[in-house]
Amino acid sequence: MVEPFLGLYLTTMRGLSLAQAGVVMAVLGAGSLGGQIVGGLLADRIGRRATLTIATVGTGAAMLALGYAQGIAALVAAALLLGVLLDMYRPAAQAMVADIISPADRPRAFGLLFWAINLGWAVAMVLGGTLAQQGFLWLFWIDAATCAGFGLLVWRAIPETRSRETRAGGTGGFVRVLRDRVMVGYVLVTLVYTFVLMQGMTTMPLAMKEDGLGPQSYGLAIAANGVLIIIVQPLVNAWLARRDHSLVMVAGFLLVGLGYGLTSLASTVAAYTATILVWTLGEITAASVLQAVVADLAPADLRGRYNGLYGMAWSGGFLLAPLGGTQLLGTGGAAALWLTCAGLALVAALAQLALAPAIRRRRAAALAVDFSSK
Repeated sequence: MVEPFLGLYLTTMRGLSLAQAGVVMAVLGAGSLGGQIVGGLLADRIGRRATLTIATVGTGAAMLALGYAQGIAALVAAALLLGVLLDMYRPAAQAMVADIISPADRPRAFGLLFWAINLGWAVAMVLGGTLAQQGFLWLFWIDAATCAGFGLLVWRAIPETRSRETRAGGTGGFVRVLRDRVMVGYVLVTLVYTFVLMQGMTTMPLAMKEDGLGPQSYGLAIAANGVLIIIVQPLVNAWLARRDHSLVMVAGFLLVGLGYGLTSLASTVAAYTATILVWTLGEITAASVLQAVVADLAPADLRGRYNGLYGMAWSGGFLLAPLGGTQLLGTGGAAALWLTCAGLALVAALAQLALAPAIRRRRAAALAVDFSSK
């Protein structure tokens, strides 16, 4: 709940300027890049369960540190610590799913996680806005309690899923991951896609402001994103999971590009909402298989590190989106921003088509493994 309200908290409660608040939030994003790498490494070395526990309990402590930090130096230090710990859990959680779910069923499993995260996000936004009015520290304490509680629950109730065979492996580390050209190419495609997708959460409010539409209008329009995901994703997840993964992603990328391209014509709340619905359909489509491809590409002994590298694409896209988006908006206007997004989505789709044959071969190899014997 803290992240969406962090900028407001820093400027109103801690008296930071917009530039200073931007530095703190940028440090948080930079920390998440490191957190993905550290989390992936730990997931392969000490196990998924221990990494999840350390990351989530640590996140709870870091939340409180940020909530009580005063002064720009303390806020930056707390934000960096929180950024690292906040995303450390992701590679471990994704590796855990790949450990226990067969390749044929992974797309549906990851799709269910995507849906659950969006449902939780929607609830958190409603609760967060209400709690912020009572005092921002409520947000930090509740986030800290839920994170720490989740970590302790994992430690007590979830067994380690990393097999004994993979515990003895994992040699070569990230060097082996970076030598996998298909994986590196896939990460770069994901980085471009994420840069485009995140514009809806970063620069779209600024573009709407130029059209005379305030935060309330943006909140109303972007709510369509969460509502559509919650309603539609469970209905199409199983069907999309059975389709060719690369073609599903290409369709998703093109829909996202179309939605953002049409945003160049929007000037009313209704028009913005309509374009959001279009690119959300693309987000739903791509999300149904994105993570499953990583599971197909990753050897069992390097699942954490593969997911860590993949997670860096999302963290990097989230970090670069406001930087690049605001530059495009400031120099070329809204039309330049949205048409560039459409072009980048097309580039991602074409690159994914180029990777498709190799990804199909790797998936066929993953499906051929007798998963029941593991």
